[in-house]
Amino acid sequence: MRNSGYLALLNCHALIKNHAGFICFILLMSVFRSAVADWNDVPTGSMQPTIVEGDRVYIDKLAYDVNLPFAQVSLVKVAEPQAGEIAVFNSAVSNKRLIKRVIAVPGDTVAMLNNRLLINGQPLNYQLISQTEQEWIWQEASQANTHLIKTRKGGSSLDSFHSVVVPAGQYLMMGDNRDSSADSRVIGFVPRHEFIGRAESIVLSFDYDDYYLPRKDRWFKKLM
Repeated sequence: MRNSGYLALLNCHALIKNHAGFICFILLMSVFRSAVADWNDVPTGSMQPTIVEGDRVYIDKLAYDVNLPFAQVSLVKVAEPQAGEIAVFNSAVSNKRLIKRVIAVPGDTVAMLNNRLLINGQPLNYQLISQTEQEWIWQEASQANTHLIKTRKGGSSLDSFHSVVVPAGQYLMMGDNRDSSADSRVIGFVPRHEFIGRAESIVLSFDYDDYYLPRKDRWFKKLM
Protein backbone atom coordinates (compact mmCIF):
# COMPACT_ATOMS: atom_id res chain seq x y z
CA MET A 1 0.00 0.00 0.00
CA ARG A 2 2.87 2.36 0.82
CA ASN A 3 4.50 1.63 -2.55
CA SER A 4 1.21 2.34 -4.33
CA GLY A 5 0.90 5.68 -2.58
CA TYR A 6 4.50 6.56 -3.35
CA LEU A 7 4.07 5.67 -7.03
CA ALA A 8 0.90 7.78 -7.21
CA LEU A 9 2.80 10.72 -5.72
CA LEU A 10 5.60 10.28 -8.26
CA ASN A 11 3.11 10.10 -11.13
CA CYS A 12 1.40 13.27 -9.90
CA HIS A 13 4.73 15.07 -9.63
CA ALA A 14 5.70 13.95 -13.14
CA LEU A 15 2.34 15.09 -14.52
CA ILE A 16 2.73 18.54 -12.98
CA LYS A 17 6.33 18.82 -14.18
CA ASN A 18 5.52 17.74 -17.75
CA HIS A 19 2.53 20.06 -18.02
CA ALA A 20 3.67 22.95 -15.83
CA GLY A 21 3.20 25.53 -18.58
CA PHE A 22 -0.36 24.45 -19.33
CA ILE A 23 -1.30 24.27 -15.64
CA CYS A 24 0.18 27.74 -15.07
CA PHE A 25 -1.80 29.07 -18.04
CA ILE A 26 -5.05 27.62 -16.66
CA LEU A 27 -4.38 29.13 -13.22
CA LEU A 28 -3.55 32.54 -14.67
CA MET A 29 -6.66 32.49 -16.87
CA SER A 30 -8.79 31.54 -13.86
CA VAL A 31 -7.38 34.45 -11.85
CA PHE A 32 -7.87 36.79 -14.83
CA ARG A 33 -11.51 35.80 -15.29
CA SER A 34 -12.17 35.94 -11.56
CA ALA A 35 -10.67 39.35 -10.81
CA VAL A 36 -9.87 41.25 -14.03
CA ALA A 37 -12.26 40.55 -16.91
CA ASP A 38 -14.80 37.97 -17.98
CA TRP A 39 -17.72 37.53 -20.31
CA ASN A 40 -21.33 36.94 -19.43
CA ASP A 41 -23.86 34.93 -21.44
CA VAL A 42 -27.24 36.63 -21.80
CA PRO A 43 -30.07 34.06 -21.77
CA THR A 44 -33.06 36.43 -21.51
CA GLY A 45 -34.42 39.50 -23.27
CA SER A 46 -34.62 41.83 -20.25
CA MET A 47 -32.04 44.21 -21.77
CA GLN A 48 -33.50 44.35 -25.28
CA PRO A 49 -32.94 46.12 -27.60
CA THR A 50 -29.45 46.95 -26.26
CA ILE A 51 -28.53 43.34 -25.47
CA VAL A 52 -30.32 40.34 -26.95
CA GLU A 53 -30.44 36.62 -26.15
CA GLY A 54 -27.26 34.93 -27.34
CA ASP A 55 -24.94 37.91 -26.79
CA ARG A 56 -21.67 37.30 -24.93
CA VAL A 57 -20.91 40.50 -23.04
CA TYR A 58 -17.42 41.59 -22.00
CA ILE A 59 -17.26 42.62 -18.32
CA ASP A 60 -14.58 44.92 -16.93
CA LYS A 61 -14.18 43.60 -13.38
CA LEU A 62 -11.74 46.37 -12.49
CA ALA A 63 -14.22 49.14 -13.30
CA TYR A 64 -15.47 49.47 -9.71
CA ASP A 65 -13.20 47.36 -7.48
CA VAL A 66 -10.00 45.37 -7.29
CA ASN A 67 -11.34 42.12 -5.86
CA LEU A 68 -9.66 39.20 -4.17
CA PRO A 69 -9.45 36.45 -6.83
CA PHE A 70 -12.10 33.73 -6.53
CA ALA A 71 -14.01 35.79 -3.95
CA GLN A 72 -16.19 38.86 -4.29
CA VAL A 73 -14.22 40.71 -1.63
CA SER A 74 -13.16 44.24 -2.53
CA LEU A 75 -9.53 45.05 -1.78
CA VAL A 76 -9.58 48.54 -3.32
CA LYS A 77 -12.51 50.62 -4.55
CA VAL A 78 -11.68 52.05 -7.97
CA ALA A 79 -14.87 53.97 -8.82
CA GLU A 80 -18.57 54.09 -8.10
CA PRO A 81 -21.22 52.94 -10.60
CA GLN A 82 -22.58 55.85 -12.60
CA ALA A 83 -26.06 56.48 -13.99
CA GLY A 84 -26.37 55.17 -17.54
CA GLU A 85 -23.77 52.41 -17.17
CA ILE A 86 -24.68 48.77 -17.72
CA ALA A 87 -23.47 46.71 -14.78
CA VAL A 88 -23.34 43.07 -13.75
CA PHE A 89 -24.12 42.12 -10.15
CA ASN A 90 -24.79 39.06 -8.00
CA SER A 91 -28.31 39.58 -6.69
CA ALA A 92 -28.83 37.99 -3.28
CA VAL A 93 -32.59 38.55 -3.58
CA SER A 94 -33.01 36.69 -6.87
CA ASN A 95 -30.03 34.38 -6.27
CA LYS A 96 -28.81 35.12 -9.80
CA ARG A 97 -26.15 37.08 -11.65
CA LEU A 98 -28.02 39.91 -13.38
CA ILE A 99 -27.13 42.52 -15.97
CA LYS A 100 -29.06 45.81 -15.82
CA ARG A 101 -28.60 49.54 -16.37
CA VAL A 102 -27.82 51.93 -13.53
CA ILE A 103 -30.76 54.32 -13.47
CA ALA A 104 -30.11 56.20 -10.23
CA VAL A 105 -27.32 56.42 -7.67
CA PRO A 106 -27.40 57.09 -3.89
CA GLY A 107 -29.27 60.29 -3.06
CA ASP A 108 -31.20 60.49 -6.34
CA THR A 109 -34.97 60.90 -6.31
CA VAL A 110 -36.70 58.77 -8.96
CA ALA A 111 -40.25 58.25 -10.20
CA MET A 112 -41.76 56.65 -13.29
CA LEU A 113 -45.12 57.14 -14.98
CA ASN A 114 -46.11 55.11 -18.04
CA ASN A 115 -42.50 54.07 -18.62
CA ARG A 116 -41.20 57.64 -18.50
CA LEU A 117 -38.60 58.42 -15.87
CA LEU A 118 -38.29 61.53 -13.73
CA ILE A 119 -34.91 61.84 -11.97
CA ASN A 120 -34.23 64.60 -9.44
CA GLY A 121 -37.20 66.53 -10.74
CA GLN A 122 -36.04 66.39 -14.36
CA PRO A 123 -37.97 64.31 -16.92
CA LEU A 124 -35.85 62.30 -19.33
CA ASN A 125 -36.31 62.93 -23.03
CA TYR A 126 -38.01 60.28 -25.19
CA GLN A 127 -38.03 59.99 -28.96
CA LEU A 128 -39.96 57.26 -30.81
CA ILE A 129 -37.63 55.26 -33.07
CA SER A 130 -39.86 52.43 -34.32
CA GLN A 131 -42.93 50.40 -33.46
CA THR A 132 -44.73 47.13 -34.14
CA GLU A 133 -48.25 45.98 -33.29
CA GLN A 134 -47.10 44.99 -29.77
CA GLU A 135 -44.28 47.36 -28.78
CA TRP A 136 -42.40 50.62 -29.16
CA ILE A 137 -38.68 51.30 -29.38
CA TRP A 138 -37.70 54.64 -27.82
CA GLN A 139 -34.54 56.64 -27.47
CA GLU A 140 -34.20 57.56 -23.80
CA ALA A 141 -31.89 60.48 -23.12
CA SER A 142 -30.59 62.03 -19.91
CA GLN A 143 -27.58 64.15 -19.06
CA ALA A 144 -25.65 60.96 -18.33
CA ASN A 145 -26.50 58.72 -21.26
CA THR A 146 -28.56 58.16 -24.41
CA HIS A 147 -29.73 54.65 -25.27
CA LEU A 148 -32.65 52.66 -26.65
CA ILE A 149 -35.41 51.06 -24.59
CA LYS A 150 -38.36 48.84 -25.43
CA THR A 151 -41.89 49.26 -24.03
CA ARG A 152 -45.03 47.23 -24.48
CA LYS A 153 -48.17 48.75 -25.93
CA GLY A 154 -50.75 48.64 -23.18
CA GLY A 155 -48.05 48.88 -20.52
CA SER A 156 -47.63 46.55 -17.56
CA SER A 157 -47.64 46.49 -13.77
CA LEU A 158 -44.01 47.65 -13.91
CA ASP A 159 -44.51 50.81 -15.97
CA SER A 160 -45.06 53.23 -13.07
CA PHE A 161 -43.89 53.81 -9.50
CA HIS A 162 -44.10 56.65 -7.01
CA SER A 163 -41.18 58.88 -6.14
CA VAL A 164 -38.43 57.16 -4.13
CA VAL A 165 -35.06 58.29 -2.80
CA VAL A 166 -32.16 55.90 -3.44
CA PRO A 167 -30.55 55.09 -0.05
CA ALA A 168 -26.84 55.40 0.69
CA GLY A 169 -24.86 52.46 -0.63
CA GLN A 170 -27.73 51.35 -2.91
CA TYR A 171 -28.51 51.67 -6.62
CA LEU A 172 -31.68 51.59 -8.69
CA MET A 173 -31.21 49.20 -11.61
CA MET A 174 -33.54 48.60 -14.56
CA GLY A 175 -33.55 46.58 -17.76
CA ASP A 176 -33.93 48.36 -21.10
CA ASN A 177 -36.86 46.06 -21.90
CA ARG A 178 -38.93 47.99 -19.41
CA ASP A 179 -42.08 45.86 -19.28
CA SER A 180 -40.19 42.54 -19.17
CA SER A 181 -37.40 42.97 -16.64
CA ALA A 182 -37.22 41.73 -13.05
CA ASP A 183 -35.08 44.61 -11.79
CA SER A 184 -35.18 47.05 -8.86
CA ARG A 185 -38.94 47.32 -9.33
CA VAL A 186 -39.09 43.65 -8.30
CA ILE A 187 -35.94 42.91 -6.27
CA GLY A 188 -35.46 46.34 -4.69
CA PHE A 189 -32.37 48.52 -4.59
CA VAL A 190 -29.05 46.81 -5.34
CA PRO A 191 -26.32 47.09 -2.65
CA ARG A 192 -22.91 48.37 -3.74
CA HIS A 193 -21.11 45.20 -2.62
CA GLU A 194 -23.09 43.06 -5.10
CA PHE A 195 -21.56 44.76 -8.14
CA ILE A 196 -19.16 42.59 -10.16
CA GLY A 197 -18.18 44.94 -12.97
CA ARG A 198 -19.24 47.12 -15.88
CA ALA A 199 -20.48 45.66 -19.17
CA GLU A 200 -18.40 47.25 -21.92
CA SER A 201 -19.17 45.53 -25.22
CA ILE A 202 -20.61 42.52 -26.99
CA VAL A 203 -17.78 40.12 -27.81
CA LEU A 204 -19.75 37.47 -29.71
CA SER A 205 -23.40 36.82 -30.49
CA PHE A 206 -25.24 33.67 -31.58
CA ASP A 207 -28.82 33.46 -32.80
CA TYR A 208 -30.66 30.97 -30.59
CA ASP A 209 -33.58 30.93 -33.04
CA ASP A 210 -31.45 30.13 -36.10
CA TYR A 211 -29.38 27.08 -35.14
CA TYR A 212 -27.00 29.21 -33.05
CA LEU A 213 -25.56 30.81 -36.17
CA PRO A 214 -23.29 33.81 -35.41
CA ARG A 215 -24.67 37.34 -35.64
CA LYS A 216 -21.50 38.92 -37.01
CA ASP A 217 -23.07 42.40 -37.12
CA ARG A 218 -23.12 42.33 -33.29
CA TRP A 219 -19.55 41.16 -32.70
CA PHE A 220 -17.32 43.66 -30.86
CA LYS A 221 -20.20 46.13 -30.56
CA LYS A 222 -19.70 48.74 -27.85
CA LEU A 223 -22.54 49.02 -25.37
CA MET A 224 -24.23 52.37 -24.76
